[in-house]
Amino acid sequence: MELSLLSIVLLGIVEGLTEFLPVSSTGHLILAGEVMQVPHGTETFDIVIQLGAILAVVVLYRQRFATVLAGLVRRDPSAIRFTRNVLLGFLPSAVIGALAYGAIKAMLTAPIIVAVALIVGGIAILVIEKLVRAPTCDSVEGMSWRTTLGIGVIQCLSMIPGVSRSGATIMGALTLGVERRTAAEYSFFLAVPTMVGATALALWKARHDLGNAQATAIAIGFGVSFLVAMAVIRWFLNVVTRHGFAPFAWYRIIVGSIALIWLIAR
Repeated sequence: MELSLLSIVLLGIVEGLTEFLPVSSTGHLILAGEVMQVPHGTETFDIVIQLGAILAVVVLYRQRFATVLAGLVRRDPSAIRFTRNVLLGFLPSAVIGALAYGAIKAMLTAPIIVAVALIVGGIAILVIEKLVRAPTCDSVEGMSWRTTLGIGVIQCLSMIPGVSRSGATIMGALTLGVERRTAAEYSFFLAVPTMVGATALALWKARHDLGNAQATAIAIGFGVSFLVAMAVIRWFLNVVTRHGFAPFAWYRIIVGSIALIWLIAR
């Protein structure tokens, strides 16, 4: 893998901008790579720099995580339910990701899949926004184990590049009766173990291929995605609270359509 400094920074920006939006950060990295003519073999880089964006969640919600950790020590029921719900949501993707790692990585080299998934996912968001029922849960701690496990199963759809991890978890949560802002925040929290696990697996699989140049590229991309994601998270929550998810659905449909036409015509 050989990336120019400009490519590394641009991909880091793309990752930070899109990780928590329901538009697929992986899909955008793949399409950006095609536009910038980035050489193939950057799949590990694409996966690992996502952890930089995830670190932004840990920093921004550090007080929430600290409260949960303190609550676990005291065996506080609320902290236990929070932890249970995050781990249950993570479990399906951990199992499927480990079993299907090769097939998932192979799809990362197919930009046509991304374009189609962006369009289909955008339509799905619009439909869900229209049909979603009144929320019955407004906190992560208040979600039942069945709800969180169901969201975890739905999250597995995001292993198809272009589907969007945050989009799958948020839409899954909405259909299961979770309030909008809570659904978005749960997606943030669920991203922490999910992407830590994905990063650890990717680094382990590529441990014999990583040299100093690759490690430097990953470190720079990691830092850039972290800084950008810090700015995006709160903005996203404000947009969701005021306007819902329809703006992101239309964005997906437009970008996916342009990408599909470009990929077919080139």
